[in-house]
Amino acid sequence: MTADLNARADAWLEKTRARASAAFLGPQTEQIGRVEKVGDGIALVSGLPGVRLDELVRFENGQYGFAQVLDRNRIGCVLFDDVNAVEAGDIVRGSGDVVRTPVGPALLGRVVDPLGRPLDGKQPVAAETLEPIERAAPAIIDRDLVTQPVQTGLVVVDTLFALGRGQRELIIGDRAIGKTTIAIDTIINQKESDIICVYVAIGQKSSSVRRAIDAIHDKGAPERCIIVVAGSACSPGLQWVAPFAGVTMAEYFRDRGQHTLIVIDDMSKHAACHREIALLTRQSPGREAFPGDVFYVHARLLERAAKLSAEMGGGSLTALPIAETDAGNLSAYIPTNLISMTDGQIVLDAKLFHEGQKPAVDVGLSVSRVGGKTQAKALRDAAASLRLDYAQFLELEIFTRFGGMPDARVHKQLSRGARIRAIFDQVQHAPLRLAEEVAIVLAVQSGLLDPFPLPLITEFRKGLGNAIDNGAPDAVRLIQETGAFDDVQRLALIETLRQYIHAVASADPARLVSQS
Repeated sequence: MTADLNARADAWLEKTRARASAAFLGPQTEQIGRVEKVGDGIALVSGLPGVRLDELVRFENGQYGFAQVLDRNRIGCVLFDDVNAVEAGDIVRGSGDVVRTPVGPALLGRVVDPLGRPLDGKQPVAAETLEPIERAAPAIIDRDLVTQPVQTGLVVVDTLFALGRGQRELIIGDRAIGKTTIAIDTIINQKESDIICVYVAIGQKSSSVRRAIDAIHDKGAPERCIIVVAGSACSPGLQWVAPFAGVTMAEYFRDRGQHTLIVIDDMSKHAACHREIALLTRQSPGREAFPGDVFYVHARLLERAAKLSAEMGGGSLTALPIAETDAGNLSAYIPTNLISMTDGQIVLDAKLFHEGQKPAVDVGLSVSRVGGKTQAKALRDAAASLRLDYAQFLELEIFTRFGGMPDARVHKQLSRGARIRAIFDQVQHAPLRLAEEVAIVLAVQSGLLDPFPLPLITEFRKGLGNAIDNGAPDAVRLIQETGAFDDVQRLALIETLRQYIHAVASADPARLVSQS
């Protein structure tokens, strides 16, 4: 009885305090705004003086957007979804929070939009938490040296322009000459590694995104990949936040000591989306009609890729942004911006592509500013003079086109260079293991392939993996596990290559040409 009376007394006291508090505070106020004008995914809103830059805002019909421009009398909001559902006069409220995206292991194996909503027909993502899409890049003191390799499985990249964990390497070239293929092959090649991959598609056609997804599912490890899609049919708001959301998803794993790789396909379309939003919100255009802050937008995005120090967990985030050029013009505004803020670029050449060289990497314009510091030791030793030999071949090839009979030494250099170019040619979505890359480079550099006609090299490549697995298993295991091998294993691998080449040549001796 006494306990019941005490409970009632406590309830009455709580109600009395609430009434007194309400009477003391008086009426509560709420800031609201109204849509003045809407169109092309942009809503101009009056009111809301307390809204902050990039704050998430909610319209009365349930649509969301974020504040992109803060003027004196109105703000420019970028809409996420159905722009036709927002009309002039609608009420707008601030949320007090920024745009966030779900993160966590539940995203692995999923195809989602930048806000984490499923696009693969499966259940909603059971996210561990929501993180802001805009986050500060790691401080310099929190970073470590980039020394661990990211194997792409492409001989021309891994031998000449090696990538490291924590690096930012731009893939750039004209339209439809294999930029996305290089990135997808790199993702596929992480099937046996510990790297988690995030592929972000911005403004891409549905068919192109479908091909990329199918390739990852058929050849790679989709259970360790996250695919973020903001296609050409999506609103400019979703396309704009897509790369930032993808980096946030990748940072979740990096900050927990894991290694991640993000492909942003592509930055040119993101820049065009940013320009569209800027011009619609009356921001001042700059060079080539891009707003002046487009450099800062991309810089603060790519700067988040880093290799963290051991004290910070030792994780890494490697970025492979893709950019498109017009007629190979690398000096255009967006390409020069991206080249200046990355650690190197893989330049693709349309002429090489149409001549049948795939991947069509221009070795003269491409560069990795990390390079040999991250290259696997076995591959670095095997390809010690490969770059120089290939550069000399390209110069000699130009001069000998004018006619004349080269001497035996020049003829040998031309023959070796043609075989180097042949091993650089690869079928798409068929990346090589590190041991296979080391073996094929050793075969060329040791002169074992010099007697072969070029068409025979394709046949040599087909059975190379099985040959070295059976003939030099210890060397293969050592290379795959440590990235290095000793002189004994090197000799064993060369002997296996010699026997395998003899077997291939014996199958069709008529095609074997004289080494001289």
